Amino acid sequence: MSTYHVRLAEVVQRDPRFAYEAYEFVFAALSHTQKLLGRVPAEDGSIPGAQYHVSGRELVQGVRDLAVREFGLMARIVFRMWGINRTADFGDIVFNLVEENLMSKSDQDSRADFQDIFDMDHALVQEFHIELDEAEWRR
Repeated sequence: MSTYHVRLAEVVQRDPRFAYEAYEFVFAALSHTQKLLGRVPAEDGSIPGAQYHVSGRELVQGVRDLAVREFGLMARIVFRMWGINRTADFGDIVFNLVEENLMSKSDQDSRADFQDIFDMDHALVQEFHIELDEAEWRR
């Protein structure tokens, strides 16, 4: 996932609470969430911004989904290593990116949108489960 971007490194220097990889992951999670919600921007820019906008709550839910897919039961540990301990931390990351013009927001978006969406330990550890369909299980 890691491709070094100077502007992203500058954001990390200004707010070192979160690892560089946390910012990269939020970009990946945004794309993942847009796909899940059917809000992928058109390559030619023909879809207006409001149609592919993702709310803070939706993004945090997408973060959780992607983290479980990518890291499994290790997701909580990965987030801790990156400095992420609560859903509000994703809001801080997003707004750091907005301030650097690396991500955009609507007038209605705020850091409060990311507050207490779920408990990280509960959502990423206690609720973790593996689903296999019968065909995979028999292999």
